[in-house]
Amino acid sequence: MNGLQQREQKQELSRAETTFVSPPVDIHETKDEYRLISDMPGVGKADLEVVLDGNELTVTGHRRQVDLDGDYLHRESRRFSYRRTFELDPSIDGARVSAQISEGVLTVRLPKTEAVKPRRIAVAG
Repeated sequence: MNGLQQREQKQELSRAETTFVSPPVDIHETKDEYRLISDMPGVGKADLEVVLDGNELTVTGHRRQVDLDGDYLHRESRRFSYRRTFELDPSIDGARVSAQISEGVLTVRLPKTEAVKPRRIAVAG
C-alpha cells in the first residue's frame, strides 16, 4: 500500500471516529411499559451510555474496531458511534427506567406511571 493510500485511510478513520449514526429502533407497548429495542452491533456495556435528562432519553454507543495484524486490502466495516435522542411521554416513570445490552441489542424498559395504567373500578350497588 503506498503512502497516499495509507494517509487517506488514516484521514478516513479519523473522520469516522467523530461520526454518529442513528441506530434502528423498535418500540413496543404493553399495559405496564414501553420497550425500546435498538440494534447496536459492536457495542458492549462499557461503550454504552443511556442518559435520562428530564423527559429526554439519549442513547450513545461507541463501536470499537478490531485491529488486526497486517494491512487492509479491502475494508467495508467502519468505526463509528451511535447516538439517538427520544422525547419521552410524561406518563413514563423516569425513576424506574432500566437498560441492558446483550449481543449488540439494547433494550430500554420505560415503565408507565401508576396513574396511566388501566385499572378496574369497583361498582357499588
